[in-house]
Amino acid sequence: MTKIRQALVDMNPWWEGGFRAGYKEREIYGTLQKFMRLPQIMALTGLRRVGKTTLMLKMAEDAIRRGLDPRSIVYFSFDEFGEANIRGILEEYEAASENSLRKGKYLVMLDEIQKVENWEDQLKAIYDLFKGTVKIVISGSESLFIRKKSKETLAGRIFEFKVEPLSFREFLIFRGFDFRPIGLHERELRRLFDDFILTLGFPELADVRDKDVIKKYVKESIVEKVVYRDIQGLFRVKDVSVIESLLNIMMEEPGQIMEVSEIGRQLGVSRQTASIYLSYLEKSFLIRKLYNYSKSRRKVERKLKKYYPAIVSAELLFKDDDQSKSKVFEWAIVNEMRPDFFWRDPYKNEVDIILPGRKPLPIEIKYGKTGTKGLLPFMEKTGAKEGYVVSRKEEGMQKAGNKTIHIIPAFRFLLERPWLKQAKSA
Repeated sequence: MTKIRQALVDMNPWWEGGFRAGYKEREIYGTLQKFMRLPQIMALTGLRRVGKTTLMLKMAEDAIRRGLDPRSIVYFSFDEFGEANIRGILEEYEAASENSLRKGKYLVMLDEIQKVENWEDQLKAIYDLFKGTVKIVISGSESLFIRKKSKETLAGRIFEFKVEPLSFREFLIFRGFDFRPIGLHERELRRLFDDFILTLGFPELADVRDKDVIKKYVKESIVEKVVYRDIQGLFRVKDVSVIESLLNIMMEEPGQIMEVSEIGRQLGVSRQTASIYLSYLEKSFLIRKLYNYSKSRRKVERKLKKYYPAIVSAELLFKDDDQSKSKVFEWAIVNEMRPDFFWRDPYKNEVDIILPGRKPLPIEIKYGKTGTKGLLPFMEKTGAKEGYVVSRKEEGMQKAGNKTIHIIPAFRFLLERPWLKQAKSA
């Protein structure tokens, strides 16, 4: 039995009998189910350890429940088999199972596919060959479509879905906590929101509060694997330690307004190199870029940009001073909302989040004393009628002429999601 064949046996426990995925509800799964009946390839992308593999295993469990022969479901991870090729894996499967992928119905799930050289052409050939019999699901720990070639090769054959870190709602499901009605659970929800921040959005940390465990998990399971394996392998970076230094700066100071030339000087690299390294981190889902809001797209591209890391450092996470807690609090809200814009004017009036629309919605995040210093100038400038202050504890409403500012605690804001109405109108 070859090494690949043994790996196939080990990775597909349902071939031997009963199987449970150990799945807990994720909001994206309902969307994924809608596309399972279509012939196109489904691609799950997202940061390492956010739950892509578990979603694939849940697909296997559900397919068996719907009546698909367990031996017609194939899962393979290329994380340790980057030298393998896709057709070779499927030929090993056919030999081991005595099945033919040309006959019947099959579900083929290929994890960490970006490890495979020229995976796009290989996948296209397999899709075209087995289109009527095989449903293909793939995953990648960075955007699978960084290269223009990927989009062109698989155009019309693939749908991409980004798997995000846990939301606060999902975290409560993982903890088995029914938050409705919110008004009866406010004290417990405030405590659980603090626990949620410590998870950094990773399902495996849902029940962890120990600093040393979280620190080691972030360093070894996320940062080192993404920076030193994924980024270095994909982009062939000569001195990858500079990229790690860049990421560490952001993990200690989330939400910085960055000037690329200045960050290049700090790291001892050119502006162009700093810009390229920022793009690598962004494409690997380790940082998020926010643009300074303007109705003019051309002006947006020229203005300063703000960067948030997907994860903050364990040191910052456990600091007790209000300034550090404020940084983490702001990061957590931004990380869940995933906005594209903030706002800052020449007078340094600033709003943390702007949701675009016919009337843009400004959202300010305040760990300590609430205020409207940035909100009102923005609302005056743009004609926005409503705004939000996301607070730690305070709740209420302020009026300024025909403008309304809602003050709402973070736990309630993330559970009720009032911003979604704005997103639908955008």
